[in-house]
Amino acid sequence: MVESTAETLIGYVTDVQSGSMLASLINDEPSSSPIITIGDQDILIGQIGSYVLITQEQTKALAMVTRMTEQEKFIPAEPGQNREDVINDPLAIRTITLVPLGRLNTDGEFVRGIGVFPTTGAEVHAIGADIIGAMFNRFQSKGYDVGYLPTNENQKVYFDPSSLFGRHFTILGQTGAGKSYTVANILQRAVATMPKAHIVLLDLHGEYSWIDKDSSERQYAFDEGVARYVDARKLEIPYWLMTYAELCDLLIDHSEREAANQTAFFRDNLLELRLLEKVSLGLDRISVDTPVYFSLDDLVEKVREENSRMVQGATKLIKGPMHGNFDRFLIRLESKLNDIRYDFLLKPQVRNSSDTLEGLLRDFVGLGEPKAPITIIDLSSVPFDVRPIVAAQIGRLAFEFNYWNPEYKEFPLLLLCEEAHAYIPRDSSAAFSGARKSMERIAKEGRKYGVGLGVVSQRPHELSETVLAQCGTFLCLRITNPTDQSYVRNLVPEAERDLMDILAGLGRGECMAMGEAVPLPTRVQFYRPNPSPNSDDIDFHDKWINGPDDLDVASIVNKWRRQERSE
Repeated sequence: MVESTAETLIGYVTDVQSGSMLASLINDEPSSSPIITIGDQDILIGQIGSYVLITQEQTKALAMVTRMTEQEKFIPAEPGQNREDVINDPLAIRTITLVPLGRLNTDGEFVRGIGVFPTTGAEVHAIGADIIGAMFNRFQSKGYDVGYLPTNENQKVYFDPSSLFGRHFTILGQTGAGKSYTVANILQRAVATMPKAHIVLLDLHGEYSWIDKDSSERQYAFDEGVARYVDARKLEIPYWLMTYAELCDLLIDHSEREAANQTAFFRDNLLELRLLEKVSLGLDRISVDTPVYFSLDDLVEKVREENSRMVQGATKLIKGPMHGNFDRFLIRLESKLNDIRYDFLLKPQVRNSSDTLEGLLRDFVGLGEPKAPITIIDLSSVPFDVRPIVAAQIGRLAFEFNYWNPEYKEFPLLLLCEEAHAYIPRDSSAAFSGARKSMERIAKEGRKYGVGLGVVSQRPHELSETVLAQCGTFLCLRITNPTDQSYVRNLVPEAERDLMDILAGLGRGECMAMGEAVPLPTRVQFYRPNPSPNSDDIDFHDKWINGPDDLDVASIVNKWRRQERSE
């Protein structure tokens, strides 16, 4: 039971709204820093992000301070008295704005939601480390501490990993707010606490694995044996793993007049080619989507034959029913086949038979050699316009793996998507439809099959609303853009929307954490990851003083032409 005493009383509620309250602080003496002592702890009253207890009869509501204001108090002038003669009261009026978070039950446990709102005149009490600790240590037994309270550095913040990873989460924040910093910290502490974790991380910028300029050795944002680095192009997620719909999106322009005929012919011949693997693999049935090898060259040859087929007419050969229908299709396909950026997808060198699927999946989920709880799939070498295709395949592989895994409950997977707005957009443009559908499927159904989703983005309002709406935990770092703030405000639980006002003032690696994985909505300073990712800002001042005098521009041109980017 939480006891409130006269010694902890700091003010009274003066205004009550559904989402916030105002309280006037007791001001016994003029002071620029109102401090109250509870036990041996000095508490600075009105500190942004601190907690207070509002009591009235049996109601005990927990609230967070989001604003503090102060104004001078004047003694009213008497009739006929000049304004210059009005004496300033040495005591200022201090007011704090409070956002209610929930209530404390009779056992002192925090419960989300407030059944009975306090009214004006309710007492506002400061709370000490013992009460705060009792609430924040709710998940302490799981040992997954990720940071501490900025208002009390001795108080660790524990997340519930089951809720965080199993019910999806999002990390949102503008450039430089510490998203990669946060990801590295969360994953480092996850594998330290849970060594049998299975995490797939999509790294778009090579921030978690890079070549050190001084030693020329590969560096990781994780200790040895924790992460396995895989270049997306060398991993080879081949065309024959794609579903019929995904292949149509890749090869067919649905806006063409002939698109309906193309898709029908494409489906029949794709199924025919896949059926060639039925006997060798000992399968009873094969569908148009079964992940078995087929020859893309054979498919193209069938298309060419149909596109130029002549049939016997009454007196002479005439054009077949689909003669010329595939002219544009063949041009587009030839263009992709001649583009080296698509080689890892359309011209696989290793994954060129059905029996290579097992090895691909082992590498994908961290069961390959060497085994590692984290698989980093580096997409930095993949051209920007091809990334959505790769992301779609990775997302579908993650879901399909556990969907068909009879031990999915014993083998949960987490797919963590960096810069998710780049391939899971809010708008349903055709270029990104495959990736968007794959990730939205995980967001809506993944929890049933042990597939968790984490999305990281600097532009929340450009990210799929369906994916964000399914996230159970929001880790919001500094966001100053009004559009992004408004978008996030509409996605978080209604009772916590007023907490969004704090986002603009957060420091690097500091977030407002809300949702199922945290014991209560709180401002968290994440621990600094060790090792750190390669995401620090470039020091323009230093490099413009001590930077190189010349560059090997020929090498840059060569890398550009070869599409080989080094870190």
